[in-house]
Amino acid sequence: MQENFDKRDRAAQFRLRLARAMDQRKMSQSALARTIGVDRSTVSQLLTDTGARLPNAHVVGSCASALGVSADWLLSLSNRPESAAELLASSLTMTEAPRALVDERIFEWHQEAAGYKIRYVPATLPDMLKTRAVLEWEYAPHLGRTADQAIGASEDRLTWMRGAQSDYEIAMPLYEIHSFVCGTGYYDGLPLQVRLDQIDHMLELCEQLYPRMRIYLFDAKRLYSAPVTIFGPLLCVFYAGSHYMAFRDRDRIEVFTRHFDTLVREADLTARHFPTHLRQLRAAISVG
Repeated sequence: MQENFDKRDRAAQFRLRLARAMDQRKMSQSALARTIGVDRSTVSQLLTDTGARLPNAHVVGSCASALGVSADWLLSLSNRPESAAELLASSLTMTEAPRALVDERIFEWHQEAAGYKIRYVPATLPDMLKTRAVLEWEYAPHLGRTADQAIGASEDRLTWMRGAQSDYEIAMPLYEIHSFVCGTGYYDGLPLQVRLDQIDHMLELCEQLYPRMRIYLFDAKRLYSAPVTIFGPLLCVFYAGSHYMAFRDRDRIEVFTRHFDTLVREADLTARHFPTHLRQLRAAISVG
């Protein structure tokens, strides 16, 4: 009996949704009939039949295509009326990623996610943790005379981010910290004193912001992650160099959230141990 009830309920919902879609598209029964290649009486029956029988897949698909909705929505298999193409277009966006500190889009995403946990795998040391000297060394050659203004504006935005009611979990590969401390790889040419001051700054921030800010170090020989930021349940954003790829669909966000949780769970150094490790690295280069 429950099965018969379900079929009748689904058929009734189909009629309601078909009528709603036609009304929103301002499409008459005759116009829909012409578009999908059936008699007007067939469309009239779709809208008025009180039985439990649903139309065949071809008719449902043709109606969905003509009305710009999904067949799943007409059949009550989804609560989203958008077509698959429209859902994909809204769930994935590409945004230009300028080589500059002041990125209004990133700032907007942080504002949108205020209050949610933000999970972050940076491409280098996180900008929000860098000293002014490191920012100038890194960005001034690309920003030219606007460097001072850009860095000042960025500091204002990062101050806002620190004050926002969001927890930050940051996961980085071990080699990133080691390369920075030793001034190798990406950080080749960064003066020793600047590195020492940066380490002290990071240690101070770790003390001030823990446990709201937690840094984990994972072994890139066992685990890998592209640069990504997961803004709570709202979206996840990949940094692809010249562009950001932003996903808003719940399933993908959940997948990448689990990926980040794996980085944290299998980290070689937890947030509690990160400051001790950083002090040891500092002592090694100070002696050297």
